[in-house]
Amino acid sequence: MISKAAKITNEMGFHMRPANIFVTEMTKFKSNIDIVLDGKKINGKSIMNIMAACIKCGTDITIECDGEDEQQMLDAAIQLIESGFGE
Repeated sequence: MISKAAKITNEMGFHMRPANIFVTEMTKFKSNIDIVLDGKKINGKSIMNIMAACIKCGTDITIECDGEDEQQMLDAAIQLIESGFGE
């Protein structure tokens, strides 16, 4: 398992559009992914779980990936987050 800290930078937070983009990209990988927020693990392949977490702009999170393509998955997840999901 590998992990990396990140900060949500897009103005509207991790709302429906970025959650959809994130889940769509992460489901391309075989590994498991969790978003860790305040000690709680959120399934990074579940749009409903991400939406329910109400992750706002400026929130510090940790991305954890575990599996055969974990490094590629982590790199893709961090790139999406750092780019503000293209918004």
